[in-house]
Amino acid sequence: MPSILQGPALLDRFQALDGFLLEHQALWRPRPFHHLQLPWESTHPELAQWLSQRSLEDAEAAHNHPQQLQAPAPFAQLAEQAQALGALGELPIKALPAPHPRLKVDVPGRKWQQIEAFAACLQFDRAPTHWLDWCSGKGHLGRRLLQPGQQLTCLEYDPALIDSGEQLSRHHGLPARHVQQDVLADDTPQQLCAEHSPVALHACGDLHVRLIQLASQQGCPQLAIAPCCYNRTHASHYRGLSTAAQASRLELSLEDLALPMSETVTAGARVRRQRDCSMARRLAFDLLQRQVRGLDQYLPTPSLPSHWLDKPFADYCRDLAALKELSTVDCQDWAALEAAGWQRLAQVRNLELLRGLFRRPLELWLVLDRALFLQEQGYAVRLGTFCQAPLTPRNLLLLAERP
Repeated sequence: MPSILQGPALLDRFQALDGFLLEHQALWRPRPFHHLQLPWESTHPELAQWLSQRSLEDAEAAHNHPQQLQAPAPFAQLAEQAQALGALGELPIKALPAPHPRLKVDVPGRKWQQIEAFAACLQFDRAPTHWLDWCSGKGHLGRRLLQPGQQLTCLEYDPALIDSGEQLSRHHGLPARHVQQDVLADDTPQQLCAEHSPVALHACGDLHVRLIQLASQQGCPQLAIAPCCYNRTHASHYRGLSTAAQASRLELSLEDLALPMSETVTAGARVRRQRDCSMARRLAFDLLQRQVRGLDQYLPTPSLPSHWLDKPFADYCRDLAALKELSTVDCQDWAALEAAGWQRLAQVRNLELLRGLFRRPLELWLVLDRALFLQEQGYAVRLGTFCQAPLTPRNLLLLAERP
């Protein structure tokens, strides 16, 4: 059984992951979506051919568990290493006091289950006196944590969510303050003080990094963070927080940082169909633009409104070509091009299964950087999972407490 990480084990695992990711970066950095021929296909031709011949349905079935795929070498060996390095135990849980009557009425079911799982893992040596719900939305997490004798402050940027949160807190008769705050603004330190116990469930990128930095500066006795969306950052590339990450030779682009977020478990059939259609069309257009430009190179295209998928395929390509200021694209065999886009989508999705092996190792490397930074600030840190991946793949939880 994998165990949670704490003490010296945090740095040991970080360094092992660092070596693994550095050694194999030629396999996980290049995105199949951007390349007609991936650099590693020439060094592992049997694996590349085996993956490329599989169907879109095959890829979909293996997406969440690529390590179980019986693929040619070196796939199994890499899968075994990735699984061992990415393994993490479940944090111990405690029975929660019964929630305030009807507290979960306004919360979507999956979100409420995540809140319950997160809250059950918050065990500290000293009982918190004042919860700080960071990027709180309507404050559902903070209200669930709030017990008699405790206070709650919710920080949120969106005024509409603050209004809804205030109404809910008043309705339930709870002592909660809902404060409008851009947590990246210069005046945010004024909202944190040494009595606060900050919590953040899926605060994105810079938002949770900002909390880690400010909470340690302000002397908060404890904090709990489930990170998310590591690529949501204003920086052009990743900047390590801890001494170990700053010393690493691993340089991560925004595209690299998006890899852990590529696992999906919640999309419905309609959303998946729409996503597949959009990607197949983009890949078909990619084949077309290479031909029109006479340049075998990926051309980035902007995010398009969903109604573009309602256009006939030929119109979609013509309009996108006009948007990218390409010369005329008429006189095409549109049916053959569209079919080629779908065929390429199947290849891309299957080739991505190799990158998928590195999703969890890279995510754990990133979260360990945060853990090591907190350790350097004098916190005792525990890192484990707070729920199973089907509830949310972003199930890593950092618990930090000053002795």
